[in-house]
Amino acid sequence: MIEHLRRWWPLVALLALAFNLRPVAVAVGPVLEEISADIGLTGTTAGLLTSLPTICFASFGALAPTIARKLGDHLAIALALGVLILGQVGRLLAPSPVPFLLTSMVALAGMALANVLMPSLVRQHYPRRIGLATALYSFTLTVGVTTASVATVPVAHAMGGWRAALAVWVVAAAAALVAWLPLLRSRTKRRADAQSRVTLGQIARTRLGWALAVLFGIQSAQAYSIFGWLPSVYRSAGLDEVQAGLMLGIATGVGLVPAFAIPAYVARTRNPTVLFLVIMAFLVAGYTGLLLAPSSAPWLWAIFLALGTASFPLLLALFGTRARTPTATAALSGFSQSVGYVIATLGPLSFGVLHSVTGGWTAPIALQLCLVAPMLLAGLYACRPVLVEDELGA
Repeated sequence: MIEHLRRWWPLVALLALAFNLRPVAVAVGPVLEEISADIGLTGTTAGLLTSLPTICFASFGALAPTIARKLGDHLAIALALGVLILGQVGRLLAPSPVPFLLTSMVALAGMALANVLMPSLVRQHYPRRIGLATALYSFTLTVGVTTASVATVPVAHAMGGWRAALAVWVVAAAAALVAWLPLLRSRTKRRADAQSRVTLGQIARTRLGWALAVLFGIQSAQAYSIFGWLPSVYRSAGLDEVQAGLMLGIATGVGLVPAFAIPAYVARTRNPTVLFLVIMAFLVAGYTGLLLAPSSAPWLWAIFLALGTASFPLLLALFGTRARTPTATAALSGFSQSVGYVIATLGPLSFGVLHSVTGGWTAPIALQLCLVAPMLLAGLYACRPVLVEDELGA
């Protein structure tokens, strides 16, 4: 019994962590108008707020492999959870835009660090069950996204405002930290010898690294634009705040099935190109419907967008299956996510700026459609059955 618990407790801790990897960013969208009215966010600062996840992932995510080498993966994750909790508590107390933005950055820094290390931890603890473990944590991450999307507005109404709704996620992060503490006993630092160490600079010299970075960047630009602005698009189309929050919940909740099924499929498939093309077709259909007739079938466009952003669990599986070792996996994940989030920053920020300039949603949605073309090219290369170590050797 104790041996079974020891074997599977890392998975419990990983799933608790995965549940907390998105709500700190996603929970803001459904109550963005209320936050703006309360603390004085303008259209520009609201756009900056929705862009903070990508900015923080780009800047702090690149530090993750170095921190993990010095502290060990498990202690690095405990540190990330502590920073996540501290930042969330701080923004609950923020009276104005600047403190709110700064404390949100602190929370997102913790999320960025943990996010980069997750694929490496899966390979480290479950090297023979990468597909299953990735499927479970991808599914749990999506549950966290969906819960934050659907429950934020009702909780805010029931508990007296947006601050109370966001406080729920402080409790969730604290629970994840408690689950993680037993793993600190077994923490080990990564070997730094020439054979095992793979740096971000080495990954930067591979085509696979850049393909995954571009794919991850544009996918994240799409996803965070949806997280941050989809409720506002639907509210402008005539839906009330509860209905708009429900559409965001659909756009994330429908992703539960692909979040579990796709990583398991990719782990058994050498070249998931056909699956990737199907995902891209749904993304184009969702944006097209949102552009032409947002209120005629809002639930359908939300479903299409959910299936269209299923390139994220595909990416998680590619991180785990396009490298041979935990060290290379962490470097590939760190490079792809840090560079990718530099690209992704332009997504929600441009969405807000174009809306402010044009006064409508046509231009920002059209830009997201245009981004599908480079995303498609990068994804077709990343789906090829190659390993990053082979390109490093070349």
